[in-house]
Amino acid sequence: MDDPATPPRLPALPAIEPGSVWLVGAGPGDPGLLTLHAANALAQADCVVYDALVSPEILALARPGAALEYAGKRGGKPSARQPDICGRLIRLARQGLRVLRLKGGDPFVFGRGGEEALALAAARIPVRLVPGVTAAAGGLAAAGIPMTHRTTNSAVTLLTGHDAAGGVPDGLDWQAIAQGAPVLIFYMALRQLDAIAQRLTRNGLSGETPVALISHATTGAERVLEAPLAEAAATAERAGIEAPCLVVVGDVVRLRRALDPAASLESRAEAAQALARHWRRAAG
Repeated sequence: MDDPATPPRLPALPAIEPGSVWLVGAGPGDPGLLTLHAANALAQADCVVYDALVSPEILALARPGAALEYAGKRGGKPSARQPDICGRLIRLARQGLRVLRLKGGDPFVFGRGGEEALALAAARIPVRLVPGVTAAAGGLAAAGIPMTHRTTNSAVTLLTGHDAAGGVPDGLDWQAIAQGAPVLIFYMALRQLDAIAQRLTRNGLSGETPVALISHATTGAERVLEAPLAEAAATAERAGIEAPCLVVVGDVVRLRRALDPAASLESRAEAAQALARHWRRAAG
């Protein structure tokens, strides 16, 4: 039997070529949720251009001597302009450096990764796209909420909570959203939560629909709050919930009673048994 203390044998991983950019997702914050490609890139890069949601613990894994450049964008706060970020990536690559553009979560789920990749492609800069664990997957699991469950939902909708100007996204069919997938997951929706809840309830979603707010998901500062949809915004304000925050709407939130990692094994077992009994009754 292998010694459990022996580290696993990892596959051969690709090198970052000088003059190229890797556009990489760092996951929602917990260093344990980095992909092998992300860890490999951190170990090689000459320069790491990182955003506001990349944790210090992840940056600490960068190669000794690597330059760390902050290029974060946060709503309502002074932030780097997107064209400036793209231009900086191009200039660094043209200096022959091995560049890592490190973004929280998955760069291609509301992370502007596509914009940066297209700018690099237009400048004839080699770019590799590396996904990360998106906040919806990592944050929900850490809070004890499966994204899908056969008894509650066979579909899920991911939405951004604000448009480029910071308001509620325009052009969305709120009736279709409210009556479509039984689980809705909003990114960056805390400031617009009351307006979003009103749109959903006006279009048929019950104000009693369970909501979970997951702030600073997977980090030491994580907070999880539950409330009915109609009361979620006021409850979040009273509790001082802060961004970044995921908003989960739907009956799948109820599963947290049995899967909350902070709860005792006894209470989790009782909740799981109660859910099973409820589902059996509902099935007739």
